[in-house]
Amino acid sequence: MPNINASFSPLSRVQQLTQRLKKLENISQASVPLNQLRQFDQETEEVLRRVDGNEKHLAAYQMAIMAEGEAIFNLPESAQESQSRDLLQKSIQQRRQFLTGIISEWEKLEKKEAAVLTGEDREDPPGL
Repeated sequence: MPNINASFSPLSRVQQLTQRLKKLENISQASVPLNQLRQFDQETEEVLRRVDGNEKHLAAYQMAIMAEGEAIFNLPESAQESQSRDLLQKSIQQRRQFLTGIISEWEKLEKKEAAVLTGEDREDPPGL
């Protein structure tokens, strides 16, 4: 019975977001119907709500969906497909950049959490 306690996922936040990024890569390689891309976006928004809960990140992802992200949040580069004026490809590129950025952010946080959780465990009272 995997995942008995539904409030805790067996996957880390980084793993869940990395799965979304891999799925986006598969979508961007093929000609995908818009309804499949919309379903991907709904699933990704749900993952963001669950692992992050930060409304700013959710809003940033929604801007990437509309290919408006570079003006709102600081993407490391403008979408590579901007020359072609293909908004679908531009929005996919911005989704990719957003997910890559948030994965990097969460990797740093998870390393800090791991360091804190693996700290010295003593049963002595404070001050001894």
